[in-house]
Amino acid sequence: MSNREYKPLIRLGLPVLVSQLGVITVTFADTMMVGRHLTAELSAAAFVNSLFIVPTVMLIGFANGLTPLVGAFFGRKDLHGAGQTMRGGLIANLSLGVIFTILMAIMYLFLPLFGQDPQLMPIIRPYYIIMLMSLIPMSIFNAMCQTSNGSACTSMPMWMMLMANAINILGNWLLIFGCPTLGVPELGLLGAGISTTVARSMGALGMCIIIATARRFEGHRQGWKEYGRLPLRRRGAILKRVAVTSLPIMVQGGVECGLWSVGAVVCGAFPNGAVQIASYQVVNTVAQLGFMIYMSFTSAAAIRSANYTGVSDYQGVQRVAVATLNIVMVLATAASILFIVWGKTLISLFTTDTAVIEAGALLIIPLVLYQYGDAAQLVYCNMLRGMAAVKPLLWVSVLSYVVVGIPAQLLLGRGTSLEHVGVFYSFSIALFLAATLYYICYRRALRRRRAEIL
Repeated sequence: MSNREYKPLIRLGLPVLVSQLGVITVTFADTMMVGRHLTAELSAAAFVNSLFIVPTVMLIGFANGLTPLVGAFFGRKDLHGAGQTMRGGLIANLSLGVIFTILMAIMYLFLPLFGQDPQLMPIIRPYYIIMLMSLIPMSIFNAMCQTSNGSACTSMPMWMMLMANAINILGNWLLIFGCPTLGVPELGLLGAGISTTVARSMGALGMCIIIATARRFEGHRQGWKEYGRLPLRRRGAILKRVAVTSLPIMVQGGVECGLWSVGAVVCGAFPNGAVQIASYQVVNTVAQLGFMIYMSFTSAAAIRSANYTGVSDYQGVQRVAVATLNIVMVLATAASILFIVWGKTLISLFTTDTAVIEAGALLIIPLVLYQYGDAAQLVYCNMLRGMAAVKPLLWVSVLSYVVVGIPAQLLLGRGTSLEHVGVFYSFSIALFLAATLYYICYRRALRRRRAEIL
């Protein structure tokens, strides 16, 4: 039943995969360079990144709400409607980027209350400030990328992401260790932050130029212009539709990543916290190799299901779900083998500190354990997203990651002698629960949509 879906899923998913591999490459490069510069900087980066991962993922999640909306218009060949949604979506995403920038600026005032090593604060503070500056350009980039993805054009965001990644890696090389020949000072972790912010800004500019000039987006641009001539009530309706679709996706992503952020704070508070949080950061970086690959093909599934939903073809939606699950289960098996065989080698790429390497090696088995739950929850979460049936994302994420996940994390981390290993085992509990609940919600949504057209 699903054979015909493999080719379009792979066609759409591969450019996203290349983009995500570029993200992984940059993340690997950041962590490797910072870890080899100073272990203290690696610990500081782990702490700051654990705080910023929540607004970062929530911004990405909010922008992902544009995929089913634009995708449904694109499936019906209504490019003007897609363009109007794009403009409303950009306004909403930019506004959210400003709000998160203000909230994270307020959080900066309370950094000493997080219980981290006081010796890390002089490293943490400047890095935090420079990362704060990257949230607004990121929100613009995300909105433009999801407009392109929803229009079944995943290659342009791929090229722009690769360009931004190249800028980031070059900036890391110049700014972390310095380049006396070019008069560039050695800035360490701060240099990594500057490089990231510049790369995100260039990516946002590049995507705006593509949308404004590429021939394939000409119909979208007409819709963009029409948006400005619409009555205020119509513009408000578009913004409301974007918000209603995007907010549950945003909260779902933020709550899920919040579990990992809490884990970083918990690890940093253990007696040997600097080593445990550094190992936690490194292994989470390695774990992105699996997550980003699964996300690439499940994002393609959201695009395909949005296109099918736009023409009420729910047999097509079901074919997409089956094919995507088959693909990501194979990928989860491949990732698990990679982590088991080469996990310790991958960890040693990021740091020469033997204590961090040994602490990270203890996390490989719990890392492998949660791969299948992570892959499955991404499939059904994105199927719901593609069908614009996003309300369940909110309650499932809160139940799985907050009501169950955080207590499991505290119980296994602090309530046993497992410490950071227990924190990692708790992820399996949360992810498998989420995968089960998302599957149930997907089946219900599919039955409901079919009943509506009978």
